[in-house]
Amino acid sequence: MEIDKLIEKIDFKKVDNLIPAIIQDKNTGVVLMLGYMNKKALQQTWETKKVTFYSRTKKKIWVKGETSGNFLELKSLKLDCDNDALLVKVNPLGPVCHKGTDSCWEAKNQEKFSFIYDLEKIAKKRKANPSVKSYTSLLFKKGINKIAQKVGEEAVELVIEAKDNNADNFKGEMADLVYHLTVLLVEKGMSWNEIMEVLEKRRR
Repeated sequence: MEIDKLIEKIDFKKVDNLIPAIIQDKNTGVVLMLGYMNKKALQQTWETKKVTFYSRTKKKIWVKGETSGNFLELKSLKLDCDNDALLVKVNPLGPVCHKGTDSCWEAKNQEKFSFIYDLEKIAKKRKANPSVKSYTSLLFKKGINKIAQKVGEEAVELVIEAKDNNADNFKGEMADLVYHLTVLLVEKGMSWNEIMEVLEKRRR
């Protein structure tokens, strides 16, 4: 939706020409904070792609992160069914709360399937700082052909286990495949977030 058309639909009269804006991390779904926008703040948010609010105490426009550097990169805007509240999806560039926590409700901002992302981070560390004791480092040393081969082998083993009724073996093979896929993604310079974005687009 174009920003002008969005602004036209908003019922600013309900709360002193302001609209509450719920800020949500696009990747994790965690609600980070609540702020208020007037027309100018909303327009500036759209134009700069940095979330901008109206301060009810200081009576002025302010950009989240202008002093800390922890900006909120705008990803999408969505108006609710009553046209009097915004859902603002963002990419936070650091802690959101002024107290230094991830969110204003002290909730930790963890990505979906956080362990997989932790696994990805570990794989990146093993690639950047190889260890002779690390199987992951060994895979990176052998290169893309070996990594891709292992993904193929694990996929075949998973298919074989899928035909049996041993749940533990199946889960084990699935975990092996996810691990090797993670290594392959890192070797290709990609991330699970990028894959999730592709899946999200296909769902639509």
